[in-house]
Amino acid sequence: MKLPRLHYGWVVLVTATLVVFGSLGLARFGYTMILPDMQAALGIDNAQTGALATANLIGYLVLAVIGGMLASRYGPRAVIAAGLAVAGVSMLLTGLAAGFASAAAWRALTGVGSAAGNVPAMALLSSWFSTRRRGLASGIAVAGSALGLIFSGAVVPRVLSAGGGDGWRVCWFIFGGVTLLLAAGSLLFLRNRPGEVGLKPVGGATEEAVAGQGTGGLEWSRVYRSRSVWHLGLVYVAFGFSYIIYMTFFTKHLVTEGYTKDAAGDLFMTMGWVSLICGLLWGTVSDLIGRRWALVIVFLIHAVAFSLFALWRTPAGFTVSAVLFGLSAWSIPAIMAASCGDALGPRMAPAALGLITLLFGIGQAVSPTIAGAMADASGSFVSPLLLAAGVALLGAAGAFLLRPAPAVPTEGMDASASGQGHR
Repeated sequence: MKLPRLHYGWVVLVTATLVVFGSLGLARFGYTMILPDMQAALGIDNAQTGALATANLIGYLVLAVIGGMLASRYGPRAVIAAGLAVAGVSMLLTGLAAGFASAAAWRALTGVGSAAGNVPAMALLSSWFSTRRRGLASGIAVAGSALGLIFSGAVVPRVLSAGGGDGWRVCWFIFGGVTLLLAAGSLLFLRNRPGEVGLKPVGGATEEAVAGQGTGGLEWSRVYRSRSVWHLGLVYVAFGFSYIIYMTFFTKHLVTEGYTKDAAGDLFMTMGWVSLICGLLWGTVSDLIGRRWALVIVFLIHAVAFSLFALWRTPAGFTVSAVLFGLSAWSIPAIMAASCGDALGPRMAPAALGLITLLFGIGQAVSPTIAGAMADASGSFVSPLLLAAGVALLGAAGAFLLRPAPAVPTEGMDASASGQGHR
């Protein structure tokens, strides 16, 4: 009996997941585990550690829109590979930083590479998976961030212990080397669209999927005139502002509350293991009940997780918070990526995702510095974490107001019809 041939879309999905692992899991979230030792070695305060995170996120912000536009015009494959290469080299240079200024410069450049890798990789799935499989695919891809938490939680404490005062530098060298390998892998295995290998999207070639592979001119105005896309972007701001406070200061808060670095790493790794399923879970839920309701539920879970981390300062409270966040952590980026494909079709999805990531990045860029300054002023991370919880509640309210979606538009539809993009 002849076994069915594996659709190449699944190869693209696995590769995209590894791209997310490098561009976010290592380049962004790896900082959380390295932070206490890096802070001590460079002699910087909490506001400056927040500013390093902000520098990274500003770099991400700069490339978010441009990366999506370049991917829509020239194809995601080349942009993703170049982005990972920039991120990898920048992490190597971060390991050589001598002070705050140089560390900030290299963290900013890492953010540039991260955006060029992550945004097109997530949007690429709209070309390879039909509407009914898009949430599932996006949900699997964002598990790359969870892999980053698992890898960091397992590796970083051991490297820090073995490397002494320079252990944090060795961690950045490891992260950079792995990301450079992933850049080569993405160039080798990614393809821009199913037609390049004589295939249709996974789940069948819908009218939308076929239209998305056309060769006509790109209608950029459809992105910027879409009410749905702008509304999505404003909701995404709330996620960017709130979750990055929790993630940036996760280990630092635990150490302040008496955790050892190894114990904090174990909990960070536990959160990573739990979060492996979150994108798959909530991407599928969003396919079934609609993007709007899935977003509302996830934002409410985040508000509870952030509040518990601030107020229930015991091992039980920290663990419940980490598990709750892990169960929902990367679901919002997955739902947003699927929503952009729903609203504007697969060919313009990278540009739409780039625009909403720009707005997301604004929230993400300003909050670590604010949170660090609040922590310095109050002597703890309780008030920044409660701020994150409040902003997550605003995100739930904004998601609730998303309009129901009409039939999925094709590439040739008028922009006004695509301005109401969600169930």
